[in-house]
Amino acid sequence: MATTRTATTHWEGSLLEGRGQVELASSGLGTFDVSWPARSEEPSGMTSPEELIAAAHSACYPMALSGALTRQGHTVESLDTQADVTFQPGEGITGIVLSVRARVPGLSEEDFRAAAEDAKQNCPVSQALAAVKNITLRAELV
Repeated sequence: MATTRTATTHWEGSLLEGRGQVELASSGLGTFDVSWPARSEEPSGMTSPEELIAAAHSACYPMALSGALTRQGHTVESLDTQADVTFQPGEGITGIVLSVRARVPGLSEEDFRAAAEDAKQNCPVSQALAAVKNITLRAELV
């Protein structure tokens, strides 16, 4: 069954001086301030489209990896994932670094690397971000 999630943004003012609020409408978890300076300089307590993309990627990737490892018969104890999304004004998103530390008893390094790379290619958020030419993976089995 397909699901749809919704977020809304209300923006006021010019790009450089304006500001907006992003609401996570489906979950009702909150409303977050956004602005150009928070996107292109320091966050100053606000979020940005890139931080929201990083959140989505860091949540989607371990789901894909956990699912693949479970289907292979492994028991996943933990997957700690970080996504760093780099935004360059005038160019857009120039790179994403996914970092994962995995605790999976009995999994070989070779099988872990293969599963980690497969999850990077096949998690739905990675697929949605296919236009980003530089998505790298740092995977560590602990």
